Amino acid sequence: MITKEKLLETLKSMPDKFSVDDLMERVLLLQKIEIGMEQSEKGEGYSSEEAKKMINEWLK
Repeated sequence: MITKEKLLETLKSMPDKFSVDDLMERVLLLQKIEIGMEQSEKGEGYSSEEAKKMINEWLK
């Protein structure tokens, strides 16, 4: 879940003029990063080695 603080930081980092699409793109990226961090803390992610093995399987 995104905190109000992180959302405000994202908004402040935007240029003075921007499109709603640009803002939404950044907010969605922030949300995906937050989800990934939460999953990592819970041990739900993959190690680098596991990810490499998975990618090698996909590329066969």
